[in-house]
Amino acid sequence: MNQPKVIVVIPARYGSTRLPGKPLISLAGKPMIQRVVERVRLAKRADRVIVATDDQRIVKAVQGFGGEARMTRTEHRTGTERVAEVAAHEEGDVFVNVQGDEPLLDPHAIDVAVNALLEKPQASISTVATPIKTPADIMDPNVVKAVLDFDENAIYFSRAPIPWVRDTAGKIQVRHLKHLGLYVFQREALQGELERIEQLEQLRWMENGWKIRVAEVEHDAVSVDVPEDVARVEKLLEG
Repeated sequence: MNQPKVIVVIPARYGSTRLPGKPLISLAGKPMIQRVVERVRLAKRADRVIVATDDQRIVKAVQGFGGEARMTRTEHRTGTERVAEVAAHEEGDVFVNVQGDEPLLDPHAIDVAVNALLEKPQASISTVATPIKTPADIMDPNVVKAVLDFDENAIYFSRAPIPWVRDTAGKIQVRHLKHLGLYVFQREALQGELERIEQLEQLRWMENGWKIRVAEVEHDAVSVDVPEDVARVEKLLEG
């Protein structure tokens, strides 16, 4: 039996309110999008890597370091919609959405997420989460939390501190999971328009009946969202 063809798509939008031109920002001598592509190429499950963008400057930069880029429509609201446009024109069985602002991405997380989806054919989407190690992150609305059922399928995602521990005096062991923004899709899961809730697009899929399988990884994500993150990531790259 042939192995499913896995295409990794990296949405890279030029316009960013907090950090304009973010994909082309230099990190230790290389544009961030190159850092991301290089990390993705290390994943064993990645058969092909495509940068999906809305700007020719990004296309030129990607082609300049030997990568593959595709121009997509400018009106997409989410990275997933950009991935869906690429999927409509490419032959592939599984599509991975990797955020273009994570130059320290663990390639193993891609392999874990792809394997989690293929192990459970009834799931249409998979993603990854990691145990929260810093207590302050539990209350931080910028850290998205995931709650799973006993079969490791997602029950809910929220910016709120879930699960909430009501009896703080009791000896209750609770694991809080941080959701990492990496998604793996069966082709059919990319079709159709869904409504957004809480500005977390994964809830759109759950409302429409898709099962989201969640695999646990040790590596946490470090994304570049604001100018202050650039120096922090460069220090990690050099270390």
